[in-house]
Amino acid sequence: MRRRAALLALIATAVAGCGYGLRGTLPSHLKTIAIPTFANRTSEPGVENFLTRAVVDAFSTNGRMRVVGPETADSILEGEVTGYDVQSIAFDASANVRQYRLIVTLNLRYRDVKEEKLLFDRRGYQDWADFRVTGSVSSTIALEQVALSAASVEIARSIVAFTLERF
Repeated sequence: MRRRAALLALIATAVAGCGYGLRGTLPSHLKTIAIPTFANRTSEPGVENFLTRAVVDAFSTNGRMRVVGPETADSILEGEVTGYDVQSIAFDASANVRQYRLIVTLNLRYRDVKEEKLLFDRRGYQDWADFRVTGSVSSTIALEQVALSAASVEIARSIVAFTLERF
C-alpha cells in the first residue's frame, strides 16, 4: 500500500512537472541582427538613444542572435519612436501630482537581409512605465529619465520576444 502511494505521489509529481512551452525557431540562416539607432519622430530629445541601447542590450543578453553592424547582418530591426507621453495618474489630498505614467509608441520593421524579405512591420507598438514624484520639478525630470530607462528595458524585452518567438 505504501509503495502504491509513493508511486502515485511520484507520478503526480512527474505529471505536474511535465509541460511544454511554445518557442519559436528562427530560420537557420538568421544568426545575426543589426539594430541601427531608432529614428525620433517626437519632440523629446534623446529618447531614441535610450530605446535603441535597451534593444541592443536585450538582444545581446538573449543569446539567440548576435548583434552586429548592418553591413554584416543577416537581419535588420529598424525602429522609430512616434510617441512620448507623460500622464498624471495619481494625486495627493492637495491635488499635487504624485505619480506619472510614461508611454512610448514605436513603429518597428524587421527585415531578412539574406532573403530580402520583410518579416514584420509593426505600427503603433506601445509600452509604459510608472514613476512617483517625491519633490521638486528637478527631481521629477530626473525620475522621468529613470522611468524612460525602465520603460526602455521593458519595451526591449517585448521587442525581443515578439521578434524571436513568432517564428
